[in-house]
Amino acid sequence: MPIKSLDELIKIRESAMKKVNLRESGEDAEPMIELMVGMATCGIAAGARATLTALLDEIEAQSLENIRVVQVGCLGYCHSEPIVQVNMPGEEPMIYGNVDEKRAREIIQKHIIEKKFLDSAILNKTYNKA
Repeated sequence: MPIKSLDELIKIRESAMKKVNLRESGEDAEPMIELMVGMATCGIAAGARATLTALLDEIEAQSLENIRVVQVGCLGYCHSEPIVQVNMPGEEPMIYGNVDEKRAREIIQKHIIEKKFLDSAILNKTYNKA
């Protein structure tokens, strides 16, 4: 698709930079939330690229700025790929398994925004439910 004007090119660049910035840490007043997506061979084969894209899209759609999305290797739960680990400041990490695009969007909405766990998808059951 050809770019027809400088304004169109600037808009495309701004949109792309927003997506890139979601993956990097910034100097924010708020502590960063980190989402780690298992992108080892087993994760990619199970659909982790679609999971990663859904997370980034939902973060952008919700205009969330204090989240860093990081691609990592094996998280040790190959049987439950794709895996997403949520690291909230001051809390124990939460590991979710079988995270397809729908569940990725639920993680953003429920865990990040509403502060509620998706109990049926949690792999590390050692967290305190209180």
